[in-house]
Amino acid sequence: MPQDLSPVTRVPRTGLPPYAVVVGDPARAAAVAELLDGAEEVSYHREYRVFRGGRRGLPVTVASHGVGAPGAILLFQELADAGIRTVLRLGTAGAMRPGIGDGDLVVAEAAVRDDGVTGQLLPPEYPAVAAPEAVLALLRAAREAGAPCHRGIVWSRAAFQPGLLPLDAYDRAGLAAIEMELSALLVTASLRGLVAGGLLVVDGVNADELVDAEAPFSTGGYDPHRQVVARGVERGAVVALEALRLLARRNEGAGEV
Repeated sequence: MPQDLSPVTRVPRTGLPPYAVVVGDPARAAAVAELLDGAEEVSYHREYRVFRGGRRGLPVTVASHGVGAPGAILLFQELADAGIRTVLRLGTAGAMRPGIGDGDLVVAEAAVRDDGVTGQLLPPEYPAVAAPEAVLALLRAAREAGAPCHRGIVWSRAAFQPGLLPLDAYDRAGLAAIEMELSALLVTASLRGLVAGGLLVVDGVNADELVDAEAPFSTGGYDPHRQVVARGVERGAVVALEALRLLARRNEGAGEV
């Protein structure tokens, strides 16, 4: 009997564990899945690659959403349709606040909705906020893992490369990091009744420090493929999976996070 698949991402409509980690890169989804027991790939269409397996007794879904919020929100919506109820995004980001270094983790409390898609769905005043229990679970998991970790509001910005517009206003606002997809997840979660949060691994400096007056659209020396970033992503994967377990225990009535 043919499997019932979602129309855009081709995610199975049934059979996925309700606790999920989502990442941008399909290869990163495979790497996170390697931390699961009995992991199996259940679908792979375009940038949307999905695995399921277990983490210390908890059934877990791992899925990739690609680069940029307009494509990512399609996955978030179709995962919700498939029964996913708790979603943590593990991504990379540029640091925007002094004292946040390469490879450090940032737990997002909320996100600026500059993502290029949610503004077409909701008024700009509607907030993109993480579930408080997801924030607490991620912070606890990071602390128990001994991972360098920060918390704060992040900026989900549609454009990756800097252009001619000044970007320093958000620097002065004290944001922690800049990335591309989290606000779309947080808005989707609020609209669909999901628990969602974001854990970001710092892979460089903020965008405006990369602007070259002679070549304003260049990203200069940005290099996310360094070993310090890879180690941060490995730590982040463990932290995200442990945070899911904490959230599951909370849902089962085992106590607060």
